[in-house]
Amino acid sequence: MNTRRRALQLFTLLLFLGLGGCASWFSDDLPDPQVHLVKVKVIRANLLEQKFLLHFRVDNPNDRDLTVRALEYRIHLGDILLAEGEHERWFTVGPKRSAYFKVPIRTNLWPKVRDLVKLLKKADQPIPYRLEGEMKTGLFIAHHVHLARNGVIIAADLIPE
Repeated sequence: MNTRRRALQLFTLLLFLGLGGCASWFSDDLPDPQVHLVKVKVIRANLLEQKFLLHFRVDNPNDRDLTVRALEYRIHLGDILLAEGEHERWFTVGPKRSAYFKVPIRTNLWPKVRDLVKLLKKADQPIPYRLEGEMKTGLFIAHHVHLARNGVIIAADLIPE
């Protein structure tokens, strides 16, 4: 009985020491990775369905590998919600490196066509866009990186000649 008690005490001590070390893994004040929407490519567009391919770049400013687990996103063009969804794909970005990945999306812009036409009426004027969302990183325990990017696009640049 005495050896069982000692074994239990030793196990408990090792467990607390091990968990104390784990807590220090997540107390780092490392800078968050940066996510950029680099390009939007039109795959197919008809009246009721549009397919796009979103090209993202993830910049890892840290000295260790970054494991990306998923990306939850919302993309607004002006005040119009263009697309939203979640893309679950695991990949690793090396230290002080960047990685690119593509997210296929499908949407129906027909109910918003009137508002889109107003935005695209002057093709040479900038149209504001907004990328919001959350990127899940980490190998065992997820770390959530909140995304908020703003920018402008010029519709004339997207129209092929």
